[in-house]
Formats: sequence, structure tokens, C-alpha cells
Amino acid sequence: MSVFTILFVSDLCGKAGRQAAAHMIKPLREKYKVDYVICNVENAAGGFGVTPEMSRKAFSYGIDMQTSGNHIWDRYDIVHHLKTNPKLLRPANYPNGVPGFGYYIDEIDDVKIATINLMGRTYMKDIDCPFITADRIISHVSQETNLIFIDMHAEATSEKQAMLYYLDGDVSAIVGTHTHIQTADEYVTPNGTAYITDVGMTGPYDSIIGMEKEPSLQRFITGMPKRFTTATDDVRLAGVVIQIDRENGNAISIERIMYNFDIDTFKPEDITGIKKEENETEIVPGEEEQGSQDTTEEEQGSPDVTEEE
Repeated sequence: MSVFTILFVSDLCGKAGRQAAAHMIKPLREKYKVDYVICNVENAAGGFGVTPEMSRKAFSYGIDMQTSGNHIWDRYDIVHHLKTNPKLLRPANYPNGVPGFGYYIDEIDDVKIATINLMGRTYMKDIDCPFITADRIISHVSQETNLIFIDMHAEATSEKQAMLYYLDGDVSAIVGTHTHIQTADEYVTPNGTAYITDVGMTGPYDSIIGMEKEPSLQRFITGMPKRFTTATDDVRLAGVVIQIDRENGNAISIERIMYNFDIDTFKPEDITGIKKEENETEIVPGEEEQGSQDTTEEEQGSPDVTEEE
């Protein structure tokens, strides 16, 4: 049996999340012998949205495909970028005419893999039905490949579970994103679909879903708008490693992972177990190196938003 291994990293939150991804994804690729990396980047810019520059840099971290969710429109300059960059997905069930791409078929070493980005509607925007949208896209992509991966970006656990039972056996994997809290319910169904309700967050865990605690607490206590900024402490990378049978597209296994990250002490061998020679230098994208300063406005925070995430 020939195995295709996917690493999914979720949800990249602010500068701390970007730093963790920049340093850790390539060692993780090595450790798990990963063929393909998918990452949800919708919160990469200060916890709200992603800029074109950040999306471009994220590919240099070892990411092959980027997904998103309801915060994809938070940075207006991303709109034109989405029109011309099909490997940064927005949810496919936005109405016709919305810029960007909701799915993409990629090819790695003669293996085609389809990535589909969907968004739930319960407690979120009332957009097109994700279930009917999934039917339409799967009927198309299944003509080219049986390796089909879905990022189901949704608030309600029930809606994510419903998507699993609706598509069970028709897709290789369904992973949930959006809540920033990793769940412990990963499994592979008898029909060969890997599933987890939420993969969690790559970013600062000494926080309220990635944001500094005090403004979030005050909003809950007073009901007044507060300006949010991303936290910085207790940084971790959250993800899942999924193995898929290349021949029939059935999932073989799903492993939930979470790694602590400290930019001052991290070494790739902490993950891979392989020590670099003294004359070898680990090359890390410039923006994410220790002591670097962001040139964008993203860390200035974001105004209050209606959704919890």
C-alpha cells in the first residue's frame, strides 16, 4: 500500500503563530515524512485576516495550500490577491460572483489532491449551503482524484459532525477549524474518512482564543466594544497528521499533534531528533526571525467584531 501523508496546521494566529509555523513546519515535514502541508491562515494578521505579503511568505515556511474562513475579508487588500492566487482558498459556499477560489486540485509527485474550503452557517454568516456546495464540488473533483480533503470552518460542533456523516466515505478527510480549541475526537470511520471536530490554534495559548485576555474579559463583563491585540505567551503549534491510501483515497490514520514553541530556545532537532552539524545554518524566512519587526499594521490590533472568533 502506497501512503500519502498530509500535515494540516490550524489556525495561524498573529505574529506568534507565524513564527511557530516558520520554524516548525519544515522539521515536522521531516519527522512525519509529510507529502503535503495545508494551513488555515485566516487569522495570520493580528488575529484578523491575512495580507497578500503574509500569504506569500507562508508558502516559504513549507506550506503547500492555504485555507481560510469568515475572517478572510478582514484585510481589504486580500480581495485582489484572492482573484489571482488559487492556492489561498476562501470558503467555497460564498455566493456566485464573490472573488477567489473555494477549492483547488494540486499535483504532488504524480498524485492529485483536492482541497475544499467550506464554512458553516450556524451562528455564522447566512451564506450558501455548505452541504449542497460540497456535493457539487465533489462530483467535479472526483473525476480527477479520490484524495479529497475538506477544511470545515464552523462554529457549531453539530454542523461539523453533520458534514462528516453527510460525506462519510466520499472524501478522505474532514477537519474542523474556527474555534481555536483542539478537540480530542479524531478518528477514521469504517468508510475511510478521517475526522476531527477542531484542530485548534497555532499561536499564543496564554490568551482568550489568541487575543490578550483583558480586552476580551471586559467585553464579556461590560458588553462594550474593545480593541483586540494578539497575545504573545505560551506559543504552540496545533495540527493533525493524516495518512491516506494513494490508490483508493481512504484515510488510514489521523494523529492529533501539539508542540510548544519558544523562539529563543527552539532547535529543529527538538522535533526531528536529528542534530544539525555545527556549520549548518537553519534558514528561516526573514520576517519571522527573532528580533525582527513587522512592517505591516497587523499587530496594532483590530476593532471589536461580532463573532467570538
